[in-house]
Amino acid sequence: MRYLKYKRYIMDSIDSRDLLDLVKYPIITDKTTKLLEENQYCFAVDPNATKINIKAAIQYIFNVQVTGVNTCHPPKKKRSIGRFIGKRPHYKKAIITLASKDSINLFPET
Repeated sequence: MRYLKYKRYIMDSIDSRDLLDLVKYPIITDKTTKLLEENQYCFAVDPNATKINIKAAIQYIFNVQVTGVNTCHPPKKKRSIGRFIGKRPHYKKAIITLASKDSINLFPET
């Protein structure tokens, strides 16, 4: 029970301006579009963000109820330009599971 109180304390102490900077952009691939059927969405987030902060940010930005957050650090990929070899920037991927009644419109109609 103390752990739940601690989680609530952390979520209440986050500034709303900082929440907007945590989520960078949605990741749209073949695999993530299949996850949309299971009401799961994939976002690139700040590498230092915790699951609690990511959950609070998604709930604040999209006004939805988040039921689960899974995160991973994908490996850096090597890229070469001519004879120079480098690596792509590091990012963190978060897979967000929403409640069955909620959804996020990633493809708005214009």
